[in-house]
Amino acid sequence: MPVKVKLQKFVDKLPIPKTISPIKHDKKGSYYEVTMREFTQKLHRDLGPTRLWGYNGMYPGPTFDVMKDETTYVKWMNDLPKTHFLPIDTTIHGAEKILPQVRTVVHLHGGKQHDHSDGYPDAWFTRNFEQTGPMFKRKVCEYPNLEATTLFYHDHTMGITRLNNYAGLGGFFIIRDEHEQSLNLPKGKYEIPLMVQDRSFNPDGSLYYPATPDKKNPRLPYPSIVTPFDADYILVNGKVSPYLEVEPRKYRFRMLNYCNSRAMTFKLDSGQPFYQIGTDRGLLEKPVKMNDILLLTTERADVIVDFSRSFGKTIILKNVFKGASPETTDVMQFKVTTPLKGTDTSSLPDQLTKIEFLSREMAKRTRDLTLVRVEDEYGRSLNLLDSKMWNDPISEKVELGTIEIWRLINLSADDHPIHLHVVDMQILERQPFDVTHFQAKGKLKFTGHAVPPEPNERGFKDSIRAPAGTVTSFIASFNPFAGLFVWHCHMLEHEDYEMMRPFEILKKKKRLKSILMRMINGKR
Repeated sequence: MPVKVKLQKFVDKLPIPKTISPIKHDKKGSYYEVTMREFTQKLHRDLGPTRLWGYNGMYPGPTFDVMKDETTYVKWMNDLPKTHFLPIDTTIHGAEKILPQVRTVVHLHGGKQHDHSDGYPDAWFTRNFEQTGPMFKRKVCEYPNLEATTLFYHDHTMGITRLNNYAGLGGFFIIRDEHEQSLNLPKGKYEIPLMVQDRSFNPDGSLYYPATPDKKNPRLPYPSIVTPFDADYILVNGKVSPYLEVEPRKYRFRMLNYCNSRAMTFKLDSGQPFYQIGTDRGLLEKPVKMNDILLLTTERADVIVDFSRSFGKTIILKNVFKGASPETTDVMQFKVTTPLKGTDTSSLPDQLTKIEFLSREMAKRTRDLTLVRVEDEYGRSLNLLDSKMWNDPISEKVELGTIEIWRLINLSADDHPIHLHVVDMQILERQPFDVTHFQAKGKLKFTGHAVPPEPNERGFKDSIRAPAGTVTSFIASFNPFAGLFVWHCHMLEHEDYEMMRPFEILKKKKRLKSILMRMINGKR
C-alpha cells in the first residue's frame, strides 16, 4: 500500500534539470549519446531514496536545448536491468510473457521526424540492443527540429509505456529560433521548465504502482492494468511540492503536465494572472491573460508570471481541478524573497508571431472517429479509438500533404487527451451531442452550439482535449514526412491498453500504385 504519512510541502528546493551538451558538432548537426540507467534519488526530504530509471541516470532526464533547423542526432542506449520493478500485466497486447520484461523506445513528443526516428511502439530494444522489436530500424535517431517550441521526450514501448514513464523516463527538449530570441522574453535563469507529475510511495520511499484495480475480483489476472491511475503526491522536476526562490521580476515557465493520467488546472493563490505566450506547438499570436490554465496530460503552457509587486510574499501554484485531494492541490511554492539582482529589462510583447491558420475549405476529407469505452473479458474498462484494436487493419491512410478534418465523437465518460504523432492540430470547435441517441441510431444529434477553442488554444497543438459527450473537431495538414505513425489517447493507462492506433501517411507515388493495383484486381 502507498505511504500513509503526510509529506510536508515546500521543504525541498525545485531542481532545474541539467542541459546536455553534444559529443560532436559539425555542419551536419549535433550528436548526443544518452543511456537509460537505474539509480536512486531523493524525491522528498522525509522519504528514503527512491529506485528510478532515468536518461543518463537522471530524473527528469537532461534537457536538450537546440536551435531550429539544426539536426540533432541521438543514440539512445538501454543499460537497464532485465527485470522490471513495476507490475506488468502480461494479458495486454505488447506485454506478453514471451517478450523481454524491460524494453525501451524513445519518442520525441511533438517532434516532426521520419518514422524510423519517431519512437514507434514496436521499435523497442533491450539492454545493449541484444533484442529488438519488429519495427526497430536504427540505433541513432535523427531530429530535424523544424519548429521552435517546447517538446519533451519519453518512453513509448508497446504495453509498458505507463510503467517505464512512471519509473522516471522523461525529459525536456526545447527548440529555439532567432525570432523568439528577438522578443526579449525572460531568459537564462529566469526561464524555467516545470515537469509536473504525480507519484505514490511505499513507506520505504520506493514507488508504489497498483498491481490490480480490485483485489476482490477473482476474474482479474494478477498483475492487472489499472485504467486510469491517479497517484497521491504532486512532483515538479522530481521533487514533491518543492519551492523556488525568485526575484521580484518577470519569469518564463515552460509548464508540462506529465502525469500518467491526471488532468490539472493551474492557478496562483495570489490571484494574479498567467500571461500565456505559447502552447504545445510554439508561440501564440498574442499573449493571453489567464486566471487559470487547464492542462490534460502532455499538454504544455508557455507562460510569463510577473512577481515584481510581490517582494516578501510567498505564492503557491495550485491545482484546482475538480476532485483534487489535499495532497494534490499544492503544486509548488514561489518565495519572492531574493533581492532583485538588476533591472528587469525583459518584456511581454503585444504581438508574438503570425500564425498561418488552416481553413475548412482547405480540407480534402472529414473523418468521424469515435472514442468509446467497453468491457474486456475480465470486466475491466477498455477504451478504444473508433471501436478498433491496435492489430486491426490500418483505417486512417492519408496522402502526404493532404489537409483533413477529424471529428472526435467522445461516447465515453472521460475527457481524453488525443495525440497525433508528427502532425500539428488546429482545434476548430467543440459541440455537445446526445450520446444515447448516437449509440441507438448512429447519428449525431447536437444538444448545444458549437464552441470555438479557448483563447489559449488558438495555435497549433499536438495534444488536444476531447471532452466526454462532445464532438471535438480539428484540422491538420499531414506533413512533412510519409511513413507509419500512431495516434492515441495520452492517458498512459489508456494508451497501453488498446487506445492507440497506427495511421499511415502515404507518398503520392505509393498512393497511385495502390489505386492501379486495385484497378488491375478489378476493385474500385
